[in-house]
Amino acid sequence: MKKMGDMLLRKGSFSEIVMGNTALVRAMIESGTRVVAAYPGSPTPEIADAIGAISKETRPFYFEFSTNEKVAAEITFGAALNGHLSTVFFKSVGLNVAADTFVQLNHMNIIGGMVVVIGDDPGANSSQNEQDNRHYAHMSYIPVFEPASPTEVYTFYKAAAELSRKMQMPILLRLTTHVCHAKEKVRFGGWDPQLPDDTPAFDPGNGPYIPLTTEVFPMKRRALQRLADVEAYANHAPLNTCVDHDNPKQGIITMGLPFLSLMDVLQEAEKKPDILKLGIVHPLPRQVVRDFLKSHREVKLLEELDNVLEKEIKLMAFDEKLDTTIIGKQELEDWIDEYTPDKVSAIIRKTWPDMLPLKTEREIDKPYVPMRPAQMCPGCGHRSAFHAIKKALDENAITVADIGCHTLGFMPPYGVGEILMCMGASTAMGSGLSLFNTTRKVVAFLGDSTFFHAGLPGIVNAVFNKHPITLILMENGTTAMTGHQDHAASGRNFNEVTDRIPVRQVLEGLGVTHIYEVDTYQQSRLTERVKQALNDDAFSVVIAKHPCMLKFNREQRRKPGCQARQVHIDQNKCRQIHKCVERFGCPTFVLEKDNRITVNPDLCIGDGSCRQTCPAEAIGAPETAQGDSNETV
Repeated sequence: MKKMGDMLLRKGSFSEIVMGNTALVRAMIESGTRVVAAYPGSPTPEIADAIGAISKETRPFYFEFSTNEKVAAEITFGAALNGHLSTVFFKSVGLNVAADTFVQLNHMNIIGGMVVVIGDDPGANSSQNEQDNRHYAHMSYIPVFEPASPTEVYTFYKAAAELSRKMQMPILLRLTTHVCHAKEKVRFGGWDPQLPDDTPAFDPGNGPYIPLTTEVFPMKRRALQRLADVEAYANHAPLNTCVDHDNPKQGIITMGLPFLSLMDVLQEAEKKPDILKLGIVHPLPRQVVRDFLKSHREVKLLEELDNVLEKEIKLMAFDEKLDTTIIGKQELEDWIDEYTPDKVSAIIRKTWPDMLPLKTEREIDKPYVPMRPAQMCPGCGHRSAFHAIKKALDENAITVADIGCHTLGFMPPYGVGEILMCMGASTAMGSGLSLFNTTRKVVAFLGDSTFFHAGLPGIVNAVFNKHPITLILMENGTTAMTGHQDHAASGRNFNEVTDRIPVRQVLEGLGVTHIYEVDTYQQSRLTERVKQALNDDAFSVVIAKHPCMLKFNREQRRKPGCQARQVHIDQNKCRQIHKCVERFGCPTFVLEKDNRITVNPDLCIGDGSCRQTCPAEAIGAPETAQGDSNETV
């Protein structure tokens, strides 16, 4: 059986079917990348999975999960100042956290080179928005490379690393969800390991590195000049390509995933447009685009999310008095969602109605597939927590959500967490909701990974400014939502065992005096502690703790002799009150057509946290298929 770590460290050239995220790691190795840092977030966690497949002893670069994206960006920037080629990666909204550092990067002389890998999320598959991070690149004067496939992820990273090192500036490699997760057979080059020179190369003489007073303007001029130099490079770079269909009337300018979708739908077209596929989308390769516009009567701009290219290209065409008809976005929906083949097909039909054949009745009359709502896992401690906490809240209470698995508490049957913004925002938002508010209790929620990521400033502020709200700190010991990455309170980092930083001790150190700590499976006790906290006249914290059961169960199943256990319904006791499905909401329970409740054996993990929710005590103790019971919850 092939091992990913061995594959990634092969010295000769080879071909392998890999995800875009995996191809990226091989490109890091071949490019001589020395330092990599990240904060977990979809669609990029598999990059770390591939890195983790290489043992620490044989891995040719240092990697860490930092406490947030800003810290990760600063770790890699600092390493690059010492002469090490460095890379930071994180999800789309992670750039908002890193922005304070990111916008300054191209003002600096980054002697080792630095590639920033961003996982944008058109379609908001796992994000609270679908922001287009090309805007940040424009604001920061940082070039953007945009691959469309795993092969291009590999080649574009290598090109970005080479250019970054040569020009001593950052390059943004913009991936999107499908590009990260697509699989393709990639032809990799050889790798010739070199003994790294780890001599610290930082020298203030390579700067200036203090962007204050009179130094600001020369640094900005240098950033702008670098961008102009990259445009000159882009005008001849093989990363921009043309697909010639000998059609001087119609052309399309596109990039990334929309290009692949376009190639898919054009298979049905009798007369295909010429296509200019941009691999470097910022700065705009004006010479390449100008030549394409001049050689076509109509050009459609096919770009996912915002009309960034459209504004630039139309402005250029206006300044240069080009008479090409340029067709950009035509309606509001063109700004929204992923450009999958179906969406691209509809856009092309809207632009040129005769280019594609009408869909057949069979294609249009697809079977109805209902939406599948997000759901907490069976046995999740957050479910028990919400079930118990809701009993402590009156109907006027204001509940503030945060980012994490516990965000799903807003869904039925819990309805807890009525407003959500971003990582770590809940405590400060709750504090604001408490001002001039003498009639409604405010309760904020926060996960333990987010506590260290961006939650601390809001807590410090609540203590400092005496905001009398209650924070429920949902501690499950891991960064569960993104794949169980360790955090500062887990007791290990990506590379080794480390000292835990207990959240309770941090809270005490910050001056929080009202702290309650309860296992979420102890539902009655948790209800009472929340009631007690709500009656405090100061900022209070309830640490609602229970290990992530998905992670816990996986670890248990790896142990010899582990047997699956499941609860069962005693139909003689069941009074069909249905509290287990209507109030507790574990997906294990099935409401049959005759109103009986049964247990789905594929879902139940036998944790037994549900038993205390049944007024009729009809949920039996977890037992194995052989009938061995387990009363422990």
